[in-house]
Amino acid sequence: MAVPEPDARLAQEKEEESEEESEILEESPCGRWQKRREQVNQGNMPGIQSTFLAMDTEEGVEVVWNELLFTDKKAFKAHEEKIKTMFEQLVLVDHPNIVKLHKYWLDVKDSKARVIFITEYVSSGSLKQFLKKTKKNHKAMNARAWKRWCTQILSALSFLHSCEPPIIHGNLTSDTIFIQHNGLIKIGSVWHRVFANALPDDLRSPIRIEREELRNLHFFPPEYGQKADGTAVDIFSFGMCALEMAVLEIQTNGDTRVSEEAIVRARHSLDDPNMREFILSCLTLNPDKRPTANSLLFHRVLFEVHSLKLLAAHCFINNQYLMPENVVEEKIKELDLNMVMAEIRREGRPGAQWRYSEVSFLELDKFLEDVRNGIYPLMNFAVSRPHALPRALSQPQEDTQKAKTPTPEPFDVETRKVVQMQCNMELNEDKTQWHLTLLLILEDKLHRQLSYDLLPTDNSKDLATELVHYGFIHEDDCEKLANFLENAFHKYRSPPL
Repeated sequence: MAVPEPDARLAQEKEEESEEESEILEESPCGRWQKRREQVNQGNMPGIQSTFLAMDTEEGVEVVWNELLFTDKKAFKAHEEKIKTMFEQLVLVDHPNIVKLHKYWLDVKDSKARVIFITEYVSSGSLKQFLKKTKKNHKAMNARAWKRWCTQILSALSFLHSCEPPIIHGNLTSDTIFIQHNGLIKIGSVWHRVFANALPDDLRSPIRIEREELRNLHFFPPEYGQKADGTAVDIFSFGMCALEMAVLEIQTNGDTRVSEEAIVRARHSLDDPNMREFILSCLTLNPDKRPTANSLLFHRVLFEVHSLKLLAAHCFINNQYLMPENVVEEKIKELDLNMVMAEIRREGRPGAQWRYSEVSFLELDKFLEDVRNGIYPLMNFAVSRPHALPRALSQPQEDTQKAKTPTPEPFDVETRKVVQMQCNMELNEDKTQWHLTLLLILEDKLHRQLSYDLLPTDNSKDLATELVHYGFIHEDDCEKLANFLENAFHKYRSPPL
């Protein structure tokens, strides 16, 4: 009998190991989420005992299956409603720079209870890992990248802190910030402080304290853990992250814990006085003296007047649902590339002209995609207003006792935005009733076609609200769809001139 070659044997072992890791261990009650054997470590996620890679069978993407275990079933049942409310609110937190919590359900059996929740999977690694690689390659931090990352982190913190009530992250470190390959920042572990605050003392045993990690102690301010601490906790942690991003690593001299001397050395190594002042304002010991996340976005080290290109990109994306799917590609085909796009005229000397031939349309497509993904947030015009988390729009938890149902389930909250809408209306055979056909294209290219026989009492606003209620569209698209339907009704129902 022939003995396999070492390389072939190694390849076979890896294949068998891969098959074993992809084995499905468990399914959600609806069948949409499939838990695999492979465990993942998505940064420092305190309080979560088990995190597994899972598959979203509806979207065809990998997600994270998180399990929060409770050994005291009686205590858990006493506070079950409070736990449900907490998760219902977390599901509604939706921001491009925050790791999304998609779904949750309860699993109560025998003497134990589990809360299982599905979160977005970020495969690119943490900020700390990226900084270590950069330092290892003897490269310095690019100032422009530092500004872009700070802006995205502050955009997420500003969103959390403006919720009603404010959401305090409470665990912001370079281990809980992730960087995707396209430069998009994602903040994870948002739910930790909410867990710690919402769960009563008799249920807090599964929640591990973040400060147990000695190497991350320097991310937390002196007032951390006191009853009076607030959003300023996150500002201090952000300031330490911004310092670490600027210097790549705060040296520990072999100690487990980062010393105050090492932090002082890192601060003094900053060449840019504006950057130094920006970071020091965040690290002020008095929490009342620290700036807010929103005000930091206007600091001179970050603030810049948005270019017309960026403003136009945001305007284009916000109104893309009104345009054909391949509008950019089609418009490019119609252009005369020698045509003058812009011109500067000067008296007494030659002016300057820019032609369409000088524009890289591939770069334009990538820029639009980056803006759509949240890499270039438009913050300078944002109105400071609280983001309410209403229970009326909360997502119900899955009932493990129910039989599996096809996905998508009714009353799911749709988290994807509509990028394009098309509508057609036709009268039935006896000309007494309008039949509406609506095509919605979501941001992940999913096509959703809906048909409905309109009643005389139907109006555009009620129809759009109903589509949000049944989970067909995102809440933020309700007003846009209502206006779109109103224009369609006017177009088809108005008598010809």
